[in-house]
Amino acid sequence: MTTKTAMMYWRDALRFVCSVQFWRMAVLWTFALVFSHLQLFVRALFSRKSHSYPRCSPQPIFTTTTTSMPVCIVTGATSGLGAAAAHALSKEGFYVVLAGRSSDLLSEIIREIKKRNRDAHLKAFQVDLSSFQSMLKFKNSLKQWLLNSDMHPSIQLLINNAGILATSCRFTAEGFDQMMGTNYIGAFFLTNLLLPLLRSSPVPSRIVNVTSFTHRCVFDLQVDEESLSGICFSKSKQYPFAHIYEYSKICLLLFSYELHRQLYLMDKSHPVSVMYVFTILTCYNYY
Repeated sequence: MTTKTAMMYWRDALRFVCSVQFWRMAVLWTFALVFSHLQLFVRALFSRKSHSYPRCSPQPIFTTTTTSMPVCIVTGATSGLGAAAAHALSKEGFYVVLAGRSSDLLSEIIREIKKRNRDAHLKAFQVDLSSFQSMLKFKNSLKQWLLNSDMHPSIQLLINNAGILATSCRFTAEGFDQMMGTNYIGAFFLTNLLLPLLRSSPVPSRIVNVTSFTHRCVFDLQVDEESLSGICFSKSKQYPFAHIYEYSKICLLLFSYELHRQLYLMDKSHPVSVMYVFTILTCYNYY
């Protein structure tokens, strides 16, 4: 590394530390995290009702044979919470479908899971949640794989975990801000693509959307096309990456509420439940 290159790195780092977005993360996100922990503590201390949920374990209708195992899909499965969820679910008896952008990282995480659990049943698909075309290809490949494997044409669990924290402005092929496109629009689009497979499950299925405590930092929510696509943020002099990340997570949270309501009203005999979870510590994909 030359002296000139080193100076450029130091300059960029100093500019980042002095930015409004850095201090938004350092101050507001810290307060939001502390508040989230306090809320959980108070709820556990004073609430009389239990807030536990049934485990997402294989249902009795499925046998132990590979072709009849329940199928779960984990997006962003190459690191952090996604990788941990894939490993845990493989031990629970699920046939785990790992979805990620990097084929090399997918192969690596499969090897790691196999080392710890030789009986794990895993399948990897390369998919980019910022691309509609990639998600459509994934859906078709998934359906074909289920057919070729002589498995039930359904899935029992979808975990929308994929997410990025981009520090520079980029756009998807469809014209969305890349962070909004991946964290919210991608999860929204993929969920709707896979909803028929979830609803065709012979046992109750579940959708889990991984949100974040940072949604508490959104004080002015605008629900319009420019805001949801993230295009309005590109007009700022400095890319407000922290604010966009918060915005993408509150959109995903509100989507979870509305989807759960609509699915419950749509068909109570074949329930598809929707849950959201707040992340505290995770591994971000930075750009």
